[in-house]
Amino acid sequence: MSNNIKETAAQLAEPIVREMNLELVDVEYKKEGKNWFLRIFIDGPEGVDIEDCGTVSEKLSDELDKEDPIKGAYYLEVSSPGAERPLKTEKDLVRSVGKQVYVTTYEAIDGIKAFEGTLTEFDGKHLTISAKVKQKQITYTVPYDKVAKARLAVQF
Repeated sequence: MSNNIKETAAQLAEPIVREMNLELVDVEYKKEGKNWFLRIFIDGPEGVDIEDCGTVSEKLSDELDKEDPIKGAYYLEVSSPGAERPLKTEKDLVRSVGKQVYVTTYEAIDGIKAFEGTLTEFDGKHLTISAKVKQKQITYTVPYDKVAKARLAVQF
């Protein structure tokens, strides 16, 4: 049921964010405590601000009211994915070349399941991550089909 709601919400949100030259990053529909939340995460080339989120929220709320895919009460939240944005698609990874990333894998690669460093290349099949380990620069090649999760990493 929640997957169908997520898909419907994504289909309704996509034209709204595209019209604003923004991108739909993710959709969540989940229960927390006794309340249901529909969360829409958006981003843009220059990021998003509170006005962008408010505009998407208003327009999407109107569309959700028309379609009525969710029976019962829920809270609609529209926000930025944050500084540690998840990288869910190949397009996300291509756009993140040159940025700090944190990647976990389903199985160990050379004894390692978590990689953090600069994504130096993504060719569709492998991620190349450059990391500094004990004053040495090390390059990891991670098969894309072994990636469990990837996100941007905040660098301090």
